[in-house]
Amino acid sequence: MGTERAAQLEYSEFQSAMLDEAKRRRKAAKIIAVLAHFLGRGDRPLEGLTVADIGCSAGFIADELALAGARHTFGIDIDVPGLRKAAGRFGERVAFVCGDGTRLPFPDGSVDVLVFNHIYEHVVDPDAVIADMHRVLADDGVLYLGLGNRLGIMEPHYKLPFLSYLPPRAADRYVRAFGRADNYYERFRTRAGLRRMLADFHVWDYTFPVLATPEAFEGGELFAGAAGRAAKATLEKAPRPALRALLPIVPTYIWVATKSARRPSGIALPQPPESVPTRSSTS
Repeated sequence: MGTERAAQLEYSEFQSAMLDEAKRRRKAAKIIAVLAHFLGRGDRPLEGLTVADIGCSAGFIADELALAGARHTFGIDIDVPGLRKAAGRFGERVAFVCGDGTRLPFPDGSVDVLVFNHIYEHVVDPDAVIADMHRVLADDGVLYLGLGNRLGIMEPHYKLPFLSYLPPRAADRYVRAFGRADNYYERFRTRAGLRRMLADFHVWDYTFPVLATPEAFEGGELFAGAAGRAAKATLEKAPRPALRALLPIVPTYIWVATKSARRPSGIALPQPPESVPTRSSTS
């Protein structure tokens, strides 16, 4: 494969995690809780909004978005088998569309909430997808982003340390050597690269708020038992400069992006969301 990449069609057919309903619905609960905090909304935080899950696959997250009160919910993907499963189960609540993220089937400024959760590393041209999401997002709309970090030590798909650090051909040899795949398809970016990718947005970082107060975001502790409680207490009280020093190697970022400058509207948190410097926020 080297540097040549084609679109990952039928992703749910070879990535079983996309069909793990319980796990996908737990992820959806966290997404909705983050959106609810940013928007300052309580029950049914998406009430009356037009919402689209970009990269929806089998549709579990899109279904939860609909159940959170969205007026119109769309699931967009190129994963045809996944879309068939999704439409068969959730088609009464969600409109599923086979579509390319670089040419989203929406008019300019027509979507209130976009969800792009752990998708960018799988698409051929993430910059083009981000640009088209900017086009379709309403001026006062919100984009939720779950973003893997290239410098996270353990690669999340193949569970091999430092895999995402490697150039493509070396990464291909690595996954083959451990029998995980024929090629390493995913392409992650560093935090700096992700900031450049979101340069046209204003961005708020929810990574540490979610880790420090998981109960506020429908999540669990980092570790079970006493170790988890200790980690949570440490994160709650840690000086923010110390946490910022960890940002380059945090494995996953949770960001909320907007086209216009606005601030989170939710309750105060021990570790509040912080603005991420981008071209839009510094201009």
